[in-house]
Amino acid sequence: MPGARRFSGPIDLHTHSSVSDGTETPAQLVRAAAAAGLGTLALTDHDSTAGWAEASAAARTAGLTLIPGMEFSTRVGFASVHLLAYLFDPSNAGIVAETARVRQARLVRAEQMVARIGVDYALTWADVLEQTTPDATVGRPHIADALVARGLALTRSEAFAGILHWEAGYYQPHYAPDPLRAITLVRAAGGVPVIAHPATRGAMDVIPEAKLARLAEAGLFGLELEHRENKPEAKARLYALAEKYGLFVTGSSDYHGEGKPNRLAENTTAPEVLERIIEQGIGSAPVYG
Repeated sequence: MPGARRFSGPIDLHTHSSVSDGTETPAQLVRAAAAAGLGTLALTDHDSTAGWAEASAAARTAGLTLIPGMEFSTRVGFASVHLLAYLFDPSNAGIVAETARVRQARLVRAEQMVARIGVDYALTWADVLEQTTPDATVGRPHIADALVARGLALTRSEAFAGILHWEAGYYQPHYAPDPLRAITLVRAAGGVPVIAHPATRGAMDVIPEAKLARLAEAGLFGLELEHRENKPEAKARLYALAEKYGLFVTGSSDYHGEGKPNRLAENTTAPEVLERIIEQGIGSAPVYG
């Protein structure tokens, strides 16, 4: 019931720190969230929970509720599908093993891409490492930052639209589990899974209705439909499918600090949806500031 809520809004359930590809440390991210007027924030770094402790301490100081989470890399064929996972047990053996495999695959992919780019442009692996922090999940955003530092692109967004675009010839995929396996792992770890920004490419080509039905049956909680990159026509279709299969809808910023134009609180999640996430998430607990 609303009177029992310990968290407050607005609620932003998708953000990144320098542990993955954000430009702010977990503590800086929490302080930025508080300054933006948020009452509740989820930290969802790519395939890593390494920022949870620092963000938790900062949330207690800032008087803000933190929902520990992660953005789990998954794949359907050659298409990347990201899964937001909330309140799971970070020590769960299945989660630990699978995310370690994904992080290693990301690292190898990044090194191979830089080698390819280096044939045509003045870019080295050392340039990329200069853009990372210790224990960061190294990926394409760090290559983009290195391209900017080298003067080969003006912004991270320009780097992704140019040299890092799949049509440029340097891109290659990396290992990631199928969403069905990832959902199973997250639920087994007591977590709550939500597909991130599923309507960015006309998503029904990526996750057809039959596939979505199987994911819902396996424990998918919801779809992140209020996100700036979702295409209106695909979003409308997914709203209808969410209602059909009993999936909840979330909204988030996908904030990366200065790494992307997304701003904190530009899309938010309804309190009653977060209540259900907290009810179902038994692998870890919210941190109340």
